Amino acid sequence: MKKSIRNAFGLLLLMSAVTFVSCSSDDNSSDNNQEQPGTGSEFVANPQDFKGNIKSGKVTLDATKTYNLTGAITVENGATLVIPAGTKIVGTGGTSSYIAVAQGGKIEVNGTATNPVVMTSSSTTPGSWGGLVICGKAPINKAIPSQAEVTGLAYGGNDANDNSGSIKYLRIEYAGANFSSEKEFNGLSLFGVGKGTKIEYVQIFNCSDDGIEFFGGTVDTKYIVSTGSEDDSFDWTEGWNGTNEYWFGQQRADIGNRGVEADNNSSNHTAAPISNPVISNVTLIGRGEGSEPDAFKLRVGTLATINNVVLKDFSVGFNVEHDESIAGIENGTLKITNVKFENIATKSKGKNTAGTSVDVSGVYTESASATGAGNGSSLPTWAQGWTVGL
Repeated sequence: MKKSIRNAFGLLLLMSAVTFVSCSSDDNSSDNNQEQPGTGSEFVANPQDFKGNIKSGKVTLDATKTYNLTGAITVENGATLVIPAGTKIVGTGGTSSYIAVAQGGKIEVNGTATNPVVMTSSSTTPGSWGGLVICGKAPINKAIPSQAEVTGLAYGGNDANDNSGSIKYLRIEYAGANFSSEKEFNGLSLFGVGKGTKIEYVQIFNCSDDGIEFFGGTVDTKYIVSTGSEDDSFDWTEGWNGTNEYWFGQQRADIGNRGVEADNNSSNHTAAPISNPVISNVTLIGRGEGSEPDAFKLRVGTLATINNVVLKDFSVGFNVEHDESIAGIENGTLKITNVKFENIATKSKGKNTAGTSVDVSGVYTESASATGAGNGSSLPTWAQGWTVGL
């Protein structure tokens, strides 16, 4: 009897062990539905098939592995994606391959100067994958909430200090996949992102649309490099108000439009909040020609205060359009001070809403000692070592 009991007990233990192993061994399950120890998240980050929705908790990637981004990663409300220094993510799916942070979600990119995080493509063709999209709850000057054009995620709200995480030492390469000529990813798209979000030391390299675009919000940036973008290096619209330092933009020799394209709201030039960022220490290098050869295009009511600027190799320095932006020149709410021009054919030109040419030379003041992003029209020290293509 005792022997029978021992045998039965042993069999029970064996069955329990088999059951335990079978329930816990599928580490690379594509279902992404197993809770990770200590994270509170059920998402499993499969390096070979990196996609899916992170619904809760914190997911930390492994910097020793390369993550093949085969679809969309969406960080949902209450969840956090942590990307350690040295992590490489490779997009492979065109418009279906991107990383998005929804309202209430967070991303933490923890790169370093010697070991940046790299989001790139399996192809060196610009536009081979989507890019990084962040949607926040900060003010915008259109309907709240609105939907981001490339992900359909909601953005906009009333929380100027909204926090979508932090980004430091990140390189985004070959992004900007497009659905059509009117619907395209940027390298880094910031939709209604709030001032609680920290963005520093980011390079966008060879993007097929804009390098970085702000759709309203209040987020600040510092140490941003936008190089080789096929459209604009920097772009803002929808009431963006942020404080920024050290921007360096450079176009490729064969393609590229404006250094900065700046709007308020194309449907309502006086829509509030009005785009009115503060930016210091900017260098923009063009290619001397093109269909939109402006270093700065300021229009549809945008305002701005910008200081210490170096512009090189553009046909036009400052192109200002529409009555509302021109009025900003007259009352001092649109002004660019301490500007150094290098090989700029026309320093400024403008036209009012009716299309009549007007003198907008009052938008800028010159300074031969302007240093721009830190080293005139040369690569600044802070951008050396972790960037590429410069």
